[in-house]
Amino acid sequence: MASQTELKRFTANLADELDSAALYDTLAQAETQEGKRRVYAELAEAERRHADIWAAKLRENGVSVRTHRISAKTRIMRALARAFGPDFVLRSVAANEMADRDKYAGQPDAAQMSAEEWHHADIVQDVANRSKGLSKGGAIAAAESWHRGVASGNDLRAAVLGANDGLVSNFCLIMGVAGAGSDSKTVLLTAFAGLMAGAASMALGEWLSVTNARELARTQIAKEKDELDHMPDAERHELALIYQAKGIDAAEAKRVAAQIMRDKDKALDTLTREELGLDPRELGGNPWTAALASFTLFAVGAIIPGIAFLWARGAEGIAQCIVLSGLGLAGIGMFTSLFNGRSALFSATRQVLIGMIAAGCTFGLGKLLGVSLS
Repeated sequence: MASQTELKRFTANLADELDSAALYDTLAQAETQEGKRRVYAELAEAERRHADIWAAKLRENGVSVRTHRISAKTRIMRALARAFGPDFVLRSVAANEMADRDKYAGQPDAAQMSAEEWHHADIVQDVANRSKGLSKGGAIAAAESWHRGVASGNDLRAAVLGANDGLVSNFCLIMGVAGAGSDSKTVLLTAFAGLMAGAASMALGEWLSVTNARELARTQIAKEKDELDHMPDAERHELALIYQAKGIDAAEAKRVAAQIMRDKDKALDTLTREELGLDPRELGGNPWTAALASFTLFAVGAIIPGIAFLWARGAEGIAQCIVLSGLGLAGIGMFTSLFNGRSALFSATRQVLIGMIAAGCTFGLGKLLGVSLS
């Protein structure tokens, strides 16, 4: 008979596999491309096979397997996939797969499943990279960013964190002004001013960031082109060294480099990707789109703590502001669980606690300054 610890492990593994199967089923149903739909369906079937193994282990030990309740985290991901399409959540799914690929590494009775989980992570990563049009070099860079927990280019992550910035900053601003004893009209005006100022600042910062990145990338590519025109032998040598560093035999690396250098456009594209680590088709994205997205997401979050003062006054307005902000923080915390690897409950609780502590500090500071100035 298995120990209680082992039974808990079997149960947790079963729930995890069933959650994954349900998510991939939803991705398959929402996907419009036949090839990707087939991949998701096969992954769902593989996760169900894993689930059957853990269910069988539980039954062998006399444990009744109950009907599975899908976790809140998986429910959110499925809802987003249905609403915005599988690609919207795909990079978060890939990040989670990368984070979970070692989950069976320390379980001696799951060696085969451990190897399959690594294979699943590679498959989803490849699908995500193809959806973004990444080169092989870009795919490697993206995989490394997921491994570090920084899901670069993740639309869902950017949306959640952008809204979080707006909510927390405006919540703290409102609580500071309210703590100073300002009337409700002043608090409401402050909330609106904070929303506009913060959203405009975020948009400008994003525009400048993307624009500067694009300009730097263009400068580097232009320099690379000039070197290619005037020092082709040196560039061929550099390219050969890059391939040797990847583990290719020296003679083969030189042959590949020489072949690539026959076409200057192809050579420039390869050097841009391999030496500079840049994707010539993207160059950091569109600065105007990035600015608009940043403005909108910050504003969405900043609205939440201020709307209570449209209909409430005084202590009632402050109380409703706290409640609405708490709900908003909890929602954001649940969304962050989609890409931080923690449970929805843990992420929501942590987000609420941090937000409330920050707002409490600004409320106390506002109260202190209000008394001092008066």
